Amino acid sequence: MRILHLDSGREMRGGQWQALALHRGLVAAGHESLLLARAGGPLGEEARREKLPSEALSALRVARLSGDFDLVHAHDARSHTIAALAGRAPLVVSRRVAFPVRDSALSKWKYRRPRLFLAVSRFVAGELCKAGVDERRVDVIYDGVKLPAEAAWSDDEDLARAVVTPFTPDPDKCMALAEEAARLAGVPLVKSRALPVDLLRARALLYLTRSEGLGSGILLAMALGVTVIASNTGGIPELITNGRNGILVDNDAAAVQSALTAVLSGGNSSLGHAARETVRERFTEKHMVDATLAAYRKALA
Repeated sequence: MRILHLDSGREMRGGQWQALALHRGLVAAGHESLLLARAGGPLGEEARREKLPSEALSALRVARLSGDFDLVHAHDARSHTIAALAGRAPLVVSRRVAFPVRDSALSKWKYRRPRLFLAVSRFVAGELCKAGVDERRVDVIYDGVKLPAEAAWSDDEDLARAVVTPFTPDPDKCMALAEEAARLAGVPLVKSRALPVDLLRARALLYLTRSEGLGSGILLAMALGVTVIASNTGGIPELITNGRNGILVDNDAAAVQSALTAVLSGGNSSLGHAARETVRERFTEKHMVDATLAAYRKALA
């Protein structure tokens, strides 16, 4: 199969890491996969570092190249627009965000173009259907992560008490709430700009948000056996079953503080072990690549 991937992201966020993992998996499986990424952006740099086929993204290049591919896969909103305007092959679009689809005439035209949407969660799929997209044009493809050979959790007292939360200036991502809850619990809070690194010394991940399509950072923590305390919103409950493989909380400082205290006083909790098993069973990169290939075949049929 020949797939042309488009991603215009300026940063390496969850969607870019997933696009890279999919591209890598497709190449490894023997498919012809080419990534067009923002010129000078980090995704293209990562692809080149891994020696994966990559070129600069532009509407002209999409128009020139797309006719030679079986499918165009747009991984973000801007590349969705570029593909709708310039693409010359059947279009598949990933949808990762939890907020509703815009109701403008341009948006309605744009959302009629793809043969298939790949929603990152059932919650996101529901938002697409509410916007009028036929459910037969929506597949749910969960993110996938690598499963390390060992869990990161340590019995060392300093490491065991480290609490990590993603650094973000976005007020809807509730970093201020995480800081207040950590203060109430009397524990230091690591505001991480590099989750894959900082989770290696974490006892818990505090993932608070008002809106979330799924939460790829949550999956990173789960794969490492780090207990996740997360907001009960959006697609997050599709990853975490409260009390079984993590903790779901309301966006309230006292509720988050209570969960933090319980996790940090409970020793090597079984939640982290159960979280790793959840990833092993449902959320590895192989699961994601295999499900995406099945969706591609559906789109081509």
